[in-house]
Amino acid sequence: MNGDEGCLNKTQPIGIFDSGVGGLTVVHCLWKRFPQEQVIYFGDTAHLPYGSRRPEEIIAFGTEIVSFLLQFAVKAVVAACNTSSSLSLPYLRERFPVPIIGMIGPGVRAAARVTRNKRVGVIATKATVESGAYEKAFQECAPDIRVYSQPCPLFVPLIENGCIEEKETYQVARTYLRPLREAGIDTLVFGCTHYPFLAPVIRQILGDGVRLVDPAQEAVKELADMLKLKEGKAPAGEGPRHLFFASGPVTSFYMVGSRLLGGFPYSVEHISLDGRVEDHCRRLSLGRPQVGG
Repeated sequence: MNGDEGCLNKTQPIGIFDSGVGGLTVVHCLWKRFPQEQVIYFGDTAHLPYGSRRPEEIIAFGTEIVSFLLQFAVKAVVAACNTSSSLSLPYLRERFPVPIIGMIGPGVRAAARVTRNKRVGVIATKATVESGAYEKAFQECAPDIRVYSQPCPLFVPLIENGCIEEKETYQVARTYLRPLREAGIDTLVFGCTHYPFLAPVIRQILGDGVRLVDPAQEAVKELADMLKLKEGKAPAGEGPRHLFFASGPVTSFYMVGSRLLGGFPYSVEHISLDGRVEDHCRRLSLGRPQVGG
């Protein structure tokens, strides 16, 4: 089941998960548009970064996290992680009876609308780039667009450690972005929800002539359309009680959350999923389902 049928319960929360704090960019966009929606957030900081993980690990992480979120009777889930979206989304949609929105499709459709010269760059984790998910999505959406993908493995650790505008970050960013500048792109897709934190750095390096596409904003627009279609928008009322969980370190939530949200007045509860994840990994390694599409 994939949760496509029927209306949603308006009072139920929305689940959001990511490998760390990058998904807070989705939370930020969601609250700007729907401040009445309750969020249950899970950051898998124990397994960060996802970009160097095996596909079966990433699928197993997603399986356990969505199972955990469903304990809160969430009405929809946003897989606010491009790596997870590129590798596990079809599996998760088939397994769970709840609408699950990924990041790749919304970002690709937005980039296809705004590019002028049909040269689009994608910066992402190593796993996302190697999955070919963006190339496949562009081929289905706009086959005339040339896609230039660039893995940026150091970006997530830098962001999680609060190194947003340090000299080292600029040096790393210049190295990663050089091939995209040489390719003449006019549009850049943030292929990881962490990367919008580096937008000022990237803007300075690429210049104003390159349009930056944040899939977090596009995914929230897709979520909004789904809530409208399924009559699931939460009613106005008292401020919702948001819950934040992490499988590992929580420091980055307060550090990066304050930078993005102007403050982070929430507690983050530690939840371990390791035992069950290992079981899933073993099963998936023996017979991993096809995850294309």
